[in-house]
Formats: sequence, C-alpha cells, structure tokens
Amino acid sequence: MNGEEIDLRVAEPRDAGAIAAIYAPIVRETAISFETEPPSAEAMASRIETILPSHPWLVAERAGAVVGYAYAGEHQPRAAYRWSVNFTAYIDAAARRVGVGRKLYGALAPILRAQGYRSAFAGITLPNEASVGLHEMVGFTPLGVYKEVGFKLGAWRDVGWWRLALSEGPEPPAEPTPFAEFRLTPAFQAILG
Repeated sequence: MNGEEIDLRVAEPRDAGAIAAIYAPIVRETAISFETEPPSAEAMASRIETILPSHPWLVAERAGAVVGYAYAGEHQPRAAYRWSVNFTAYIDAAARRVGVGRKLYGALAPILRAQGYRSAFAGITLPNEASVGLHEMVGFTPLGVYKEVGFKLGAWRDVGWWRLALSEGPEPPAEPTPFAEFRLTPAFQAILG
C-alpha cells in the first residue's frame, strides 16, 4: 500500500458492501464498537442514505478499493445539540497506520466547520492507543471517561470522550448548512481536493 495515492470522495450506497466488510471484524472481534452483530451491506446502505442529507460520510480509496471511511452524525437528538456532531472513522486492517485516518479526518473537520458546526465529539472504547493518537493528532482534547458503560466480549468497557472545537465565539449561531446543500459548493470541492 505504500506509495499509492489515497483519494477521498463522498460515500454512496454502492460502497455499503466494502464499508460493511471493513466494519464487520471490528464488531465481531473487538470492543471498539459496541454493536454486537455486524450490520449487513443493506443496513450500511440505509445508514449512508440517512446520514448524507445532513452530515458528511467520506470514503478513502487506494487503487480504486475502499480502505476506510469516516462520517459525522448528530451528537444528540434534542434541538439545542444541533451544532454538535460525533465523529467516527474505521480503516481496513491492511491500510492502518499509513495516513488513511488522518486524511479522512483532515477533510471531515473542515467540512463540518464550513457547514457551521461548533463541536465534534468522539467516544473511544479504552484502551485504544491508535484511535486516541489519531484523534489527538487532529486536535481533539480529552474530556473524561464513562466508566464501565458497556459490556462486550466478557468484560465491562470504559469509553473516553474527546472534543474538537470547530468554531468559537459567543455570538448566536446560524443553522448548520445541510451536507446535501454544502457538497454542491466550490468550498466543498476545495476541501476535498
């Protein structure tokens, strides 16, 4: 994989099989995700279609194959939270530690900033040095730990929470621009490169 270009683009439902294949071993074999059954390709396609109107979902490709993905979604459903998002990224095992996650997050944060979001949050099952390292490398700062919040693979699991400031200032915010609208702008094209 070294030396091959990493290309980013917006996810499409046709990517659901590749995305599900990246995610399935993480669900089955690790406590990184608190899902206990890997979602099907159909379920992933539905998730992509649900998220894209409001938030970005990006895929990273190398030599035409999807090797990772990252997306943002609503932090909480109540209205006052609408300027906050959660970040998520998963990278294929064969493509880890070569910059795929960094490139995905390097595009995701500016997109969300341009859409008008204020804060991005990431929940990380602990321990997970690689994920903590990625998030802190792109500017996330630790907030705290939910102790023994999930039970998976025979043990209680802690989840640490990190925050990335996307904007600052006391002024009242404008409504976030829906991703379906923002992705049609030159600003989006400039970020994605």
